[in-house]
Amino acid sequence: MIAPSQIVAGLSLRVWCLTSSAVLFFVFQASGQLLDQRSQKDMEALLAEIHARVNDDNGFFGDSKLRAYRERVSELDIRKEPGPYLQATTYLGSAMVDQGHLEEGIKTLTTAYQLVGQLSGPDSMRGEVIAELGNAYLRLAESENCCAFHSPESCIVPLLGAAIHKERRGSESAIKYFKEVIQLKEIDPYLRMKCVWLMNIAYMTLGEYPQNIPKGMGIPPSAFSSRIRFPKFPNIAGALGIDQFNLAGGAVLDDFDGDHDLDLITSCWDTSAPMSFHENLGNGSFKDRSEEAGLLPMLGGLNIVQADYDNDGDLDLYVLRGAWMRAKGVHPNSLLQNQGDGTFIDRTFESGLGNTHRPTQTAAWADYDNDGDLDLYVGNESHPTFAAPCQLFQNRGDGTFVDVASQAGVTNDRFTKGVVWGDIDGDRFPDIVVSNLGEKNRLYRNQADGTFKDIAAEAGVELPLASFPAWTWDFDNDGNLDVFISSYGAEVGDFVLHYIGQPIKKEKPGHYTGNGQGKFTNVAKAHGLELPMLPMGANYGDLNNDGFLDFYLGTGEPSISVILPNAMFLNKRGQGFIDVTMSGGFGHLQKGHAIAFADFDEDGDQDIFEQMGGAKPVDKYRDAFYQNPGFGNQWLKVKLVGKTSNRSGIGARIHALIKEGAKWRSIYRHVGSGASFGANPLRQHIGTGKATEIFRLEVFWPTSNTTQVFENVSVGQFIEVTEGDSSFKVIRSHKS
Repeated sequence: MIAPSQIVAGLSLRVWCLTSSAVLFFVFQASGQLLDQRSQKDMEALLAEIHARVNDDNGFFGDSKLRAYRERVSELDIRKEPGPYLQATTYLGSAMVDQGHLEEGIKTLTTAYQLVGQLSGPDSMRGEVIAELGNAYLRLAESENCCAFHSPESCIVPLLGAAIHKERRGSESAIKYFKEVIQLKEIDPYLRMKCVWLMNIAYMTLGEYPQNIPKGMGIPPSAFSSRIRFPKFPNIAGALGIDQFNLAGGAVLDDFDGDHDLDLITSCWDTSAPMSFHENLGNGSFKDRSEEAGLLPMLGGLNIVQADYDNDGDLDLYVLRGAWMRAKGVHPNSLLQNQGDGTFIDRTFESGLGNTHRPTQTAAWADYDNDGDLDLYVGNESHPTFAAPCQLFQNRGDGTFVDVASQAGVTNDRFTKGVVWGDIDGDRFPDIVVSNLGEKNRLYRNQADGTFKDIAAEAGVELPLASFPAWTWDFDNDGNLDVFISSYGAEVGDFVLHYIGQPIKKEKPGHYTGNGQGKFTNVAKAHGLELPMLPMGANYGDLNNDGFLDFYLGTGEPSISVILPNAMFLNKRGQGFIDVTMSGGFGHLQKGHAIAFADFDEDGDQDIFEQMGGAKPVDKYRDAFYQNPGFGNQWLKVKLVGKTSNRSGIGARIHALIKEGAKWRSIYRHVGSGASFGANPLRQHIGTGKATEIFRLEVFWPTSNTTQVFENVSVGQFIEVTEGDSSFKVIRSHKS
């Protein structure tokens, strides 16, 4: 209870209006302790209220654009203003398609097509209208085939077998209109190249690629093949019952019920879509426990990150909302506390994380002050029309947080699309990499005194300007953290240029190798990564258990015309990367978002989950899960349990020294959930190639500044290392 004297002496009294019914909630901040009377039910009510406003607030899947375009068309006289009428009709038809009204949208776009044929406007105007009609028909083809008659092969290029469309009218009509655009003389070359690409895909859906492609309009078959032999990873999401049909969202694979099996939790940014929990039953199957876990009322969420924020031994969740919507995206994020059995309670308001809502999709946990509990950095989306500073929530150790971003100097004040932590200079205090879309990126160096300094310019990591997901990793196993900041400025035409061997003028990714002292060199060109990318989701893992980290990009953008294969890159032992997308079966054409690498079936190799679906109602798709066929290499899994350090072990470094044949080499892992869109398990999976024993396994704990050493560790085990213990615990052994 709060004594009356405490209330009188309280530092502040705040009042919130939560819903349209004007329910009032009072929060007292007394003696420095935040006491919030709002509950999970209040969060549920707020999320429901946000969904009730979706038609007015959300330009992606609300009907505000539809209403505006309908009104605009009704106001115009086709006889007096044929140009504006054509434009408004085209916009209306496209908006109908985006909202899933395909037949109505095609009818409206056909009206625009007929009108443009009667006008004497430029080819550029004709091209845009005709291309929109082609896009609508191609999406119809996807809906009538890939969605209605989904198979594991659907939409994975090269399209073969069950991926070939049975319902042909959509693709046949799309080909007709794309061909018409391509043959126009004076149009934007990027529009022409986009239509070339989409026409080739449409022919492929009909089983007529490349033989029926008109001369001079074909994408070479080499675009759909890999340069090396690589085994196929089959998509088994449907067989596992985890191929949910949704829009863009987040995903975490980790152990949420304490049985050591990896469970799956996903979200969807649709404000009416609940989160889901699929429990791993340990026998190669999953069970839907969403209702039992208490996640059904938790609507929306474009991304999720996990951590044991309260150091009680189980993993909690932070759900991110409001991205891309600027001032209308002031949706609350959610802190979901695990009750120890895989059920969750919303603690957002009482923890102090719900005082201010800002649009975001990215956040990351770390113990920036090395006090033994996890702090949280949230990357918000500032815009010239709307200020949304980033937040650094310092964990007080009692279940509450306080935002110290301003005094720490990390508000960023840019359009943040990715945030990750990493100790880039080896001083034990984690630093922050911030990817900003449209502005220079940040590298906030931890000054070890509660403040940070942006050293991106001197470190050499300010670019690319058009960036999205980012991550820190040690891709070359030299013991120094490296940084990857993806480029997000490419267009479909850039991919066509790449496929036909032409130079690309758009920004390339920032693939930075670190020197361990805070300086970086971009080695993208030398490592074969100076190519167009359009990634949203991204993560990394070890596909072939060779000890070197590979990465996967979930590609796309909101426009339904952006249909590009998601891309997988295999690490060539730290010397570069090679694209294994096509031969590995990873080239999904639907929009890819959150990605997680994890050995869900405990057979010793990492599989890949990909949360699928776009931003608009018409762009729903089924999630994918690629099963690793195995490479015959060895591995070790390590779960860390902090004592002085945070319980999750986030920020700790693992070093494995192995011997393959006559050669010694090191493998390094830094504990975290991976990249900035999608979450790997916090347990670390270490591929050891052909080595059957780890000569020396070291675990460095930055908070306590201690190193544990274990010698002659057998591979084929899942072990638990507790900070300070002289031996480890074997959770599972799979020795062959």
